Amino acid sequence: MTNIYQFEAELLDGKNKSFADYEGEVLLIVNTASKCGFTPQFAGLEKLHEKYKAQGLEVLGFPCNQFGGQDPGTNKEIGAFCQRNYGVSFPMFAKVDVKGPEAHVIFRFLTREAKGILGSQNIKWNFTKFLVGKQGEVLKRYAPTDEPQSLGKAIEALLD
Repeated sequence: MTNIYQFEAELLDGKNKSFADYEGEVLLIVNTASKCGFTPQFAGLEKLHEKYKAQGLEVLGFPCNQFGGQDPGTNKEIGAFCQRNYGVSFPMFAKVDVKGPEAHVIFRFLTREAKGILGSQNIKWNFTKFLVGKQGEVLKRYAPTDEPQSLGKAIEALLD
């Protein structure tokens, strides 16, 4: 598979979402956690979503409990937390694994297409970010320490 549009994933509300629905848009896909030192990045992700949505950016959050058990809640609890604390209005998906044998197919695709440090395909921690272009191609992986606001210029270049 050469682009992300062949995949689908379950949203927090239990409905399946086809990634073909995002065709022609720039995507920022993030594995998230509600009880992580990086959790405040939800605010920055929401700002990116608000600033660039009308121009064609979709921020997509995927909760994951694989790193220090930092997202132990149910999908409903995660959704309420994100809305209540950060006003998250971008799509949030059902909790998934992002590494190992049970990794969601989307994250297997993302990590194969955009490797990490020293060519690693593993995701090392929460809030790893993947930037996907308008043709569904994975362009870049960003580390958890990369603040959302630092991605603005890269996003703008893809939206032009």
